[in-house]
Amino acid sequence: MDIMEKALAAHHEWHGKLDIRSKVAIKDRDSLSVAYTPGVARPCLEIEKDNALSYDLTGRANLVAVITDGTAVLGLGDIGPLAAMPVMEGKCALFIEFGGVSAIPLCVNTKDPDEFCKTVANIAGSFGGINLEDISAPRCFEIEKKLKTMVDIPVFHDDQHGTAVVASAAIINAAKLAGKELSELKTVINGAGAAGVAIANMLLTLGIKDITMINSKGIVCDGDKLSSEALADLAKRTNLAHKHGTLADAMQGADVFIGVSKPNLVTPEMVKSMNAKPFIFAMANPTPEIMPDLAKEAGAFVVGTGRSDFPNQINNVLAFPGIFKGALAVRASDITEGMKRAAAFALANAVKPEDLSPDCVIPNPFDPTVAESVANAVMQAAIEDGVARVKPQ
Repeated sequence: MDIMEKALAAHHEWHGKLDIRSKVAIKDRDSLSVAYTPGVARPCLEIEKDNALSYDLTGRANLVAVITDGTAVLGLGDIGPLAAMPVMEGKCALFIEFGGVSAIPLCVNTKDPDEFCKTVANIAGSFGGINLEDISAPRCFEIEKKLKTMVDIPVFHDDQHGTAVVASAAIINAAKLAGKELSELKTVINGAGAAGVAIANMLLTLGIKDITMINSKGIVCDGDKLSSEALADLAKRTNLAHKHGTLADAMQGADVFIGVSKPNLVTPEMVKSMNAKPFIFAMANPTPEIMPDLAKEAGAFVVGTGRSDFPNQINNVLAFPGIFKGALAVRASDITEGMKRAAAFALANAVKPEDLSPDCVIPNPFDPTVAESVANAVMQAAIEDGVARVKPQ
């Protein structure tokens, strides 16, 4: 039985990957009166007087809503909100298993960004954070930006920022291994959608100055007619030499290739045209932009993909559980660039010096120390950035 058939059979058996269970035992009249009426009226009245007590008297302090409109689901595209539910349940299971963070899947049946934002904002008080998931570009940029102004809890689009954090951690360690300075890395990003834009923005905050974006038309240049305001803004800060051309043109003399695009777009000749000890992070799934064996034969020093059957998997599960765990612990009002940057360095540092190698530039997602390390770094950054509302316990 292949993995697809095995997964289908398992989902039939599970009838969903989540189960909501009571934390309290209600076994007699007294426990019923404390958990529910009449006793429950007292915490309700306390929250009415001070809404912040909802974090202490309900479960929202450790509860994330995983929300989608089903328009860009895990490489499947626009399959709709109901069909997206197995993925959202899976994401919630990862929050629980890897970060100890409770999560609930919510699939919103609208493609109108304003209606989506209004729906999320109206229910935001039930949660400590919002994880946006599988929303198509360029709408995802608009939705995240608008929601951040509408709610006072963290809003995080994992397809953008989770990918950016893990990719950044891998580049930090690859540069360390290769003896290259981040500020000197000439970087090419193929794919100018949600993930590509977020990765570029984050690499800029890390001090990488020479970044070239590639979309379906070629090298992105300031002044081009572009698909989103986010990409247009990025074009002003990348490709500062205003080069035009193809992916092959961009890769000549580059140190880093990052692919968040389509299979088999990179040839061995392109890899050979790069600088010495190049890094190839080919993350198209399930087939990367170039297969790892071909990239290595062509001279790649570090190769990563989005797949679990090759070394250096760029897997978001390394990032989002710890990021939310840290943000929730200090009741952060936002997830800042500083918090994301701290998460990337914490991930990079989670690889022990003796384990660091071209086939190990990011930690194993099953390492139980990873989420805690990321959470601690995020908490500290939240305090430094002024978005923490309580001190960590």
